Amino acid sequence: MKEGQEKIYYVTAVSFNPGKNSPHLEIFRKKGIEVLLLSNRVDEWVVGNLAEFDGKSLVSVAKGGLDLGKLEDEAEKAAVEKETGELKDLLEKMKGSLEGKVKEVRITHRLTDSPACLVADEHDMGMNLARMMKAAGQNIPLSKPILEINPSHPVVLRLKYEEAQFADWAAVLFDQALLAEGGTLDDPATFVKRINQLMLVMNSN
Repeated sequence: MKEGQEKIYYVTAVSFNPGKNSPHLEIFRKKGIEVLLLSNRVDEWVVGNLAEFDGKSLVSVAKGGLDLGKLEDEAEKAAVEKETGELKDLLEKMKGSLEGKVKEVRITHRLTDSPACLVADEHDMGMNLARMMKAAGQNIPLSKPILEINPSHPVVLRLKYEEAQFADWAAVLFDQALLAEGGTLDDPATFVKRINQLMLVMNSN
């Protein structure tokens, strides 16, 4: 652990590669903070019942807000607050466009390469565990994820000025984020259709 690190971070996934390539890890790679990659089915129940180890709390990188404690850059925190204010209209417009799919849309600096990612609210069930329980035929509480967007990514910057294709761009961002964290699409055909339409529009420009 890095000096000053107060928590043990982990990510759960259906297999090793999705965990290793999770967009939730981007800021941790940038800062050189190690994250446990947990891809065994039993891991979800282990971390659900193991709150801490050796005095350090275990924290999922895919739940709640990003909290790096003493390792957090104050400038980054200030930038998130500033950009949240500047992009308030965009965040509300995206939330409206994705109504029924997301609980909230917010700015994040956990992403360095990806345009967006999905996280579970602090007290909601993790999305990987929810998928596992659903596949096992269990009834699970209905909860919507939070869509976090990278304010410096070109796709997000384009959305600031997009009008005609805004709903399609927002839907594609959501679906991409869902796929990146190991989820499956309810309607893959519509996703492909949207991608094709947006590619044609971009080529015509």
